[in-house]
Amino acid sequence: MSILKTFKPGGVNPAENKLSANRPIEILNPPGQAFIPINQNLGAPAIPLVQKGDEVKVGQLIARGEAFISSNVHSSVSGKVLKIDNVVDPSGYKRPTIVINVEGDEWVPGIDRSSEIKKLVTLSQKEIIEKIKEMGIVGLGGAAFPSHVKLMVPDGKKAEFLLINGVECEPFLTSDHRLMLEKGEEILIGTSILMKGLGVDKAIIGIENNKPDAIDHLSGLAENYDGIKVQPLKVKYPQGGEKQLIKAIINREVPSGKLPIEVEAVVHNVGTAYAVYEAIQKNKPLIERVVTVTGRYLSKPSNFLARIGTPISDLFEKASGLPENTGKIIGGGPMMGKALISTETPVVKGTSGILLFSEEEASRVPVKNCIRCGRCIKVCPMGLEPVLLAQLSEREMYTQAELENVMDCIECGSCHYTCPSGRPLLDYIRLGKSKVGQIIRNRGKK
Repeated sequence: MSILKTFKPGGVNPAENKLSANRPIEILNPPGQAFIPINQNLGAPAIPLVQKGDEVKVGQLIARGEAFISSNVHSSVSGKVLKIDNVVDPSGYKRPTIVINVEGDEWVPGIDRSSEIKKLVTLSQKEIIEKIKEMGIVGLGGAAFPSHVKLMVPDGKKAEFLLINGVECEPFLTSDHRLMLEKGEEILIGTSILMKGLGVDKAIIGIENNKPDAIDHLSGLAENYDGIKVQPLKVKYPQGGEKQLIKAIINREVPSGKLPIEVEAVVHNVGTAYAVYEAIQKNKPLIERVVTVTGRYLSKPSNFLARIGTPISDLFEKASGLPENTGKIIGGGPMMGKALISTETPVVKGTSGILLFSEEEASRVPVKNCIRCGRCIKVCPMGLEPVLLAQLSEREMYTQAELENVMDCIECGSCHYTCPSGRPLLDYIRLGKSKVGQIIRNRGKK
């Protein structure tokens, strides 16, 4: 095995709790009613192409992403459009959503639904980028940034490395792990497609060494693919962050306020690589994804292949039901995930997992005075001073917060996790980032 690498500075090692790691992916039936938000990317909302009463099929384009940073949305079900209404999405806010009453499971012609693995890639670099855009592929690691945009290297820049993120450092989540075990060949073909789209000849798949089966499996498969290798990594959170992964694998530091392309690297998630394979080789839009449903009190932690727009209550039902002592439902993992306000919240492209906390687990410890221990500074993977940023945000000193690089915070929660006084550091820093971001945008309009 290769030498284990990791990033510096900072990082923590929370309990892994990979309860569903040995649970194979189960295919979930289409829901009775689908709720498909028109904005499922880190960018502008798509423009609806359907209206009440329209009949739709699986894979049909129902909203077009017309802005530069936006993403197409396709129907994941067949049936009739009931309405376009504001529905609560995983952000907790009501967003425009296409509601479809499901009737049967009729797919648009041309989507290859067979299990045959297609290795030969016939599209050109430009055609690959256009196809990824057409199929609505976004980053499936959680951020949901439109994948085609990452392949469009700006003038004056160049890419040398494609890094594929198989870290899955969030406790509890196992959707990427299962995907690597069950769809390894497709992920490697998707990686080779992304290499061609980006115009690079080197790709490295980073996987933490708590997944030795995935490391062995993909390493064996990678021997048949030119330019692709697997890099085992030490277990440390938040190694799945773009900048941390780049530091760990190729030892390059992305400058403050800059993107990975500044150090000639582009990062995509393993789930994205698989979605790219399906888009290019199978002509299949991003209409479903693997979602981990887990928790210590859930009797059947599971990994489901769920259609986009499926209410999460359907996933609970399949995973043996919602425990009576459930105190909080979290979209994502316990470190970076956010509490969901409804069991009818739909699965979206960025839904990697659903975590159930008991009432006891959901309770925060009493907040005490800061004891100036410096632990939050020591564990910050961005080299920031979380205690200072939180204080500046709490006191509405946003100009100073900007000067202290509050916008560099990746919101990993390591500071909050390690604080012995239970200070809500990340809550205040998120507030500060929101306000500073608004100030920066307003400044740009002048």
